[in-house]
Amino acid sequence: MMPPQFTDRFQMLAPKYDVVLCDVWGVVHNSLVAFPEAHEALSRFRAAGGAVILITNAPRPGEVVKRQLDRLGVPPTAYDGIVSSGDVTRGVVARRQGGKVFHIGPARDRPLFDGLGVNFVPAGDADYIVCTGLFNDEGEGPEDYRALLTALRANNRFMLCANPDLVVERGTRLIYCAGALAELYQSMSGDVAYAGKPHPPIYDEALAKAAAARGASAEPERVLAIGDSLRTDMKGAASFGIHSLFVTAGIHAEELGSRDNPDAAALLQIFAAAGVMPTAVTRRLVW
Repeated sequence: MMPPQFTDRFQMLAPKYDVVLCDVWGVVHNSLVAFPEAHEALSRFRAAGGAVILITNAPRPGEVVKRQLDRLGVPPTAYDGIVSSGDVTRGVVARRQGGKVFHIGPARDRPLFDGLGVNFVPAGDADYIVCTGLFNDEGEGPEDYRALLTALRANNRFMLCANPDLVVERGTRLIYCAGALAELYQSMSGDVAYAGKPHPPIYDEALAKAAAARGASAEPERVLAIGDSLRTDMKGAASFGIHSLFVTAGIHAEELGSRDNPDAAALLQIFAAAGVMPTAVTRRLVW
């Protein structure tokens, strides 16, 4: 297996693309601090005529994600729009006309349901489950939910997963996400639908926003997905038929030996294990 192109500078790749679909956590910031080099790279790409849509598995509406970006100091010049798995989740809940929902996730995610007519009920009374994360992602893991998920599976409850990520960076730590609970539920033969990457609906919405920003749609070979997750960002891009740039200094950094000097053999191993080969690889998003 031949390794993908390795580049330290996004400017070497940028002329090949009209649209960038850029992941947020792990590429633009790590939940606690923003990455100025990434903002500069995206801003320069836009200044040269490209469109940037931030595409994230955050289980909250895009406008909430924007407020966080503003607090962290991510400039509006870095992107044309945001599409979140929270946006996709709201669409699914709206089509189900609200209903009785058992919500698995922290209270901070409740604004996701504003205006949708949802009636929050205990697990045994619910029509379906919406999982946005763990109740306490600072101190819990998937195994803490096995008994709850077993009971829900016994009642054949459908689960809508609002964040397909297994883990996300919070500073230098990895925190479990809703995808880890959804994966466990699926292992019990539970019925799960995923709202975000790597599934097509979020890419459809992102490309529609990019076309509106540019005034024209882009050919698939002129679209680049940037991200730090093989399972969501890279697989999603491959399935959708667009190019991809893998950022090594993200959630896979420990597997690769170093954030600054990833091991080439380890890279090939994790690509082979994931069954995906990115178009190119970079340590961090830098112009």
